[in-house]
Amino acid sequence: MLIFDMDGTLIDSNGIWRDVDIAFLEKRGLPYTHAYYEGVAHTTFPLAAVFTKEFCHLSESVEEIMAEWMELAGNVYAEKVPVKPGVLAYLEQCRRQGERMVVLTSSVPVHCRTALEHLGLRPYFERLIFAQELQMEKKNPAIFHKAAQLLGVKESDCTVYDDSLAACRGAKEAGMQVVGVYDDYFAQCKPEMQQLCDRFILSFEELLEP
Repeated sequence: MLIFDMDGTLIDSNGIWRDVDIAFLEKRGLPYTHAYYEGVAHTTFPLAAVFTKEFCHLSESVEEIMAEWMELAGNVYAEKVPVKPGVLAYLEQCRRQGERMVVLTSSVPVHCRTALEHLGLRPYFERLIFAQELQMEKKNPAIFHKAAQLLGVKESDCTVYDDSLAACRGAKEAGMQVVGVYDDYFAQCKPEMQQLCDRFILSFEELLEP
């Protein structure tokens, strides 16, 4: 069973949320700091909003924060976000080989579905699993145990592809094989990713058969 993250792994979308965060904070005269980045980079949409409200001492409700983020993100997932290099060819290769494939993502469900449909990726995946709906974070090994349970497979029979160090660590702790995928958003984590993951790639093109 192959389990793919979406943002920063299948699609080049992490920069969207960095731009949204910067615009959101600038509107309030607040800086985009590393501490803020760490608080929102590895979690689900609702929990990121809870963190933002508390960290920035905002009067807005969590729901209002999420609504503003959605407005700032606009139609990017439907119109502009690209597939990362080699992804389509690799998914096609895996399908030819008879591999089962799913998506496990912290992305907003509507954004995930919109992007996968728009980019022609949806047919490759038998199921989309959302951290937001499970109310778990991907840094928690429990979400990977739950995914294996939902899919009816053993953790040891799963390979996870993810660009987040925290998610890769969670998958490893759950007993899964992990392929770390480089993304500029997590560039500073590259040395740790190389050490932690069973394999680390700069691009899915590295996994294509000759």
